[in-house]
Amino acid sequence: MKVFKLIFRNALRHKLRTSLTILGITIAIIAFGLLRTVVTIWDSTVDATMANRLVTRQSVSFIFPLPFSYKDKIETIDGVKNVSGAAWFQGVYKDKSNFFARVAVDDNYFEVYPELVLSKQDFENYKKQRNACVVGSQIAKQYNFKIGDQIVLDGDIFPGRWEFEVRGIYQPKNKNTDATQMLFHIDYLNERMIAETPARANQVMWYMVQIKDPNRSAQISNQIDALFKNSTAETKTETEKAFTQGFVSASGAIITAMNWMSFMIIGIILLVVANTMIMSARERTREYAVFKTLGFSALHLTGLILGESMLIACLGGGIGLFLTFPIVSGFEQAMPKGFFPFFFIEPITIVLAVTATLMVGFLSAIFPIQRALGTKIVDGFRFVG
Repeated sequence: MKVFKLIFRNALRHKLRTSLTILGITIAIIAFGLLRTVVTIWDSTVDATMANRLVTRQSVSFIFPLPFSYKDKIETIDGVKNVSGAAWFQGVYKDKSNFFARVAVDDNYFEVYPELVLSKQDFENYKKQRNACVVGSQIAKQYNFKIGDQIVLDGDIFPGRWEFEVRGIYQPKNKNTDATQMLFHIDYLNERMIAETPARANQVMWYMVQIKDPNRSAQISNQIDALFKNSTAETKTETEKAFTQGFVSASGAIITAMNWMSFMIIGIILLVVANTMIMSARERTREYAVFKTLGFSALHLTGLILGESMLIACLGGGIGLFLTFPIVSGFEQAMPKGFFPFFFIEPITIVLAVTATLMVGFLSAIFPIQRALGTKIVDGFRFVG
């Protein structure tokens, strides 16, 4: 008990220095948690993909369309379970800052994406109405969308005024399932294209292909592409994960930099705490000599120095972790709406922050312990500092 009492007294001997050290650790842990959350959430968009889904797109670029007729041909390939066509709509809802995914899909889309949980009644109501749409629960909450509400979009990729009625709100099956999409009938889009821009009618931007055996993904991908080889619209088929990684890789350098920066912060914490402990050990050289004279063992001295280092590190780390949750929540609110389809602190971030705190507390005490144990009693009494 006396050792623990000495640890607390030593830690609070220089209140300003200790407070600033704890503040530095707190800020560093918050920065670490925020950066790691951005990195892990970005990576989660890839992890949310399914192994039994392929994406077939135009071989030149994702922005070029594919004919409706491709769907029937893809369905004839052995091992294909379901095919769904989709087109990125974009458009503006009230203001350009209101960003969320707006995608035209066929009815098979909800079978290919079972993680988008929609009630049977809502799905039936959605199928009955041509201009019906289904929205994710997150944007329904964000924009206060309810069943029966009208959503008016100003088209850009597909120009004009587009009116939709909310007939369903889907729930995400998992935490990393995107709940920020607005989905509507691709037939509604196509009918208007036939009337207004016939050259753009009967087209999709990509096909989602659900397969029976994920182990055959490469074989089926090659078969699909072989069907349309030397056609006017050749295809490139890849796993959904590879397709998603293609989008994420565009920001890969930034994400990699953030990842490295988050771990560099741990090094900064180590330097801050180590500096504090070295200063403390230097100031107490004569005290340690007195302790040795009174019979304090090497174990006692180790406990005093290590305990003080761990106490300071854990106080800073604990406060930092406590504040990380509301700060991450505030960061999510401050980001442009729909920028992150989901945003939450993953358990691995907490584990890494706790591990880093304990590691910093331990490593920062090594040099002061060596100095205290290695200094002879006589040299300790002679020390002036």
